[in-house]
Amino acid sequence: MIKFVCAMLAAASLPALAQIDLSGNWQPQFHEDQPERIPGPELGDYLGLPITDGARLFAESWDPSRLTLQEHQCRVHIAPYIYRGPLQVRMWEEKDPKTQTIVAIKNYISTYEQTRTFWMDNRPHPPEYAPHTWEGFSTGKWEGDILTVYTTHIKQGWVRRNGLPESDQATLVEHFIRHGDHLTHVSIVTDPVYLTEPLIKTQDFILNPRLNGNWLWPCEYVEEIATREKGAVPHYLPGMNQFNQEFRDKHKIPEIAQRGGAETMYPEFRLKLEGAGK
Repeated sequence: MIKFVCAMLAAASLPALAQIDLSGNWQPQFHEDQPERIPGPELGDYLGLPITDGARLFAESWDPSRLTLQEHQCRVHIAPYIYRGPLQVRMWEEKDPKTQTIVAIKNYISTYEQTRTFWMDNRPHPPEYAPHTWEGFSTGKWEGDILTVYTTHIKQGWVRRNGLPESDQATLVEHFIRHGDHLTHVSIVTDPVYLTEPLIKTQDFILNPRLNGNWLWPCEYVEEIATREKGAVPHYLPGMNQFNQEFRDKHKIPEIAQRGGAETMYPEFRLKLEGAGK
């Protein structure tokens, strides 16, 4: 009997499979990176981003008028980016009806009406040749009270809304950390095509139990520019974008900083800026 009681006490002391409940309606806070997340970044602003030369060339050729093309008007934000802008997030658990173990954790994201699934049942990720989607394929696990999610098979999207791309080879690691009514979302993007180092960003959310707003994001494409030649795609040839210098000139930023790159992320870069031309 004593052995049985000890065994039961030992089992009770083991950590639960789900350490904390993330369910609820979550409202974003915009005290971090507000200019980037709400009005949007300025053209040519690549400060502090570990981009490759290819990513920079892509962005310098970017014409925002491309978003007026019908196939781009309703283009969904990918998983690494969609939490950065205006949105509401509803989270809930899906459990096995017999065992009550968590099979998946769901995210309904109001922006573009996207539903993400974090599979919690140890299923494997699809093979490399499997189709990619806007939100990718995600598996999750608990690390203490932190939900860690690993996502693959994401379509090409954006690192920043001024033309900096993210390739379809990118992978995403996320940490969801809850403290009471506060949720911190940490995202770590690794992209062998357009990033030379992992890119880490954070977003914060507040639980909103009274959220009854419209969760729908209707999007219907239209002909925005009737005079455009059929088949034309707005773009700039290399070296022909006259707007690339506006950000640098407006803020008096040296070109070596404005162009971004991994070295611009670190404090030591200030030494290189001493005496740099404006």
